[in-house]
Amino acid sequence: MKRCLYLILAVLVTSILSACGGGTTNAGEDTIKLTYAFFAPANTFPAVQMEEWKKRLEERTNGKVEVELFHGGSLLEANNMYDGVESGTADIGLTSTSYEPRRFPLLAISDMPSIYNSATSASKVVHDLVKEYPPEALENFKIITTFATEPAYIQSKQPITSLDELKGQQLRIAGALTPIMEELGAAPVEMSQAEVPEALQTGIVNGYVSSREILKDAKLAEMVNYTTDYPLALNTFIAVMNKDTWDSLPDDVQQVIDELNHEMTVFTGEYLDKHVQESLEWSKENHEHEIVELSDREKWDEKLENMKMNYVEKVQNQGHPAKEYLEKMENLIEKYNRESE
Repeated sequence: MKRCLYLILAVLVTSILSACGGGTTNAGEDTIKLTYAFFAPANTFPAVQMEEWKKRLEERTNGKVEVELFHGGSLLEANNMYDGVESGTADIGLTSTSYEPRRFPLLAISDMPSIYNSATSASKVVHDLVKEYPPEALENFKIITTFATEPAYIQSKQPITSLDELKGQQLRIAGALTPIMEELGAAPVEMSQAEVPEALQTGIVNGYVSSREILKDAKLAEMVNYTTDYPLALNTFIAVMNKDTWDSLPDDVQQVIDELNHEMTVFTGEYLDKHVQESLEWSKENHEHEIVELSDREKWDEKLENMKMNYVEKVQNQGHPAKEYLEKMENLIEKYNRESE
């Protein structure tokens, strides 16, 4: 009789504990909750990547992990993203390393104008380079994924088809584009992306330099009529996780996150390439946006190639393997351009 009572009591206690143990998985473990921060709005392509990463991680861990996304700088901004992740304000953060070229001297080489033919190619190149040459600035983080934009293009109110037409043009830029546009003779203006529409309307800038999905995403095709068909710098993005958070995760969750690293590189590049084409078609059909060619392309090539080689020499002299990095980069660009053709 006593044994039956003990069994009944044990069943009751187990039932009560199960009912009170909210936030558990079917394996009986506590749900792992992660916060993921980004500085731009939810409709931008890096944020689309975040949504897809969250979805795949939660599905493959059978609900063992839940990810809360914070877009639009609601938790951390671009200028404090990595510091905020290191301090634990967010478990994961995503920002562009291109905004801090001095902090990422080797990545600044792959961000400079080269012959990338797509965001997919560029994303695969920077993924491989980050894996082979891990940035010293991120040694206290776990790198979650790496991807890149397509090259940036000049998008302007008036057509820009030569260095003469570019000279003195006030164009909004970000990060590593400043010295590039100065070298070409423009008058770059640094401001946040959110400020661009008003700056265009008031004439503070005559255009901006960015990848072309923004024509549709930010409805900027309503204000700029031309895109100059000359690829400029990339924006490289690296998502990182707080090292203590990473170390606290079970092995099976770490394995899924590692599997998603390259997967999201490819997903994001392919998504952006498709989205860019949709943006260009939408801009042409709805706003008669035009793509214009350069009349002096060789001059642009020469200026930017000299600039890149001078920078590589400078970084090499600082003790970094810049020449080796450049050679590896060029081989990877050729490989992945060929794959994406």
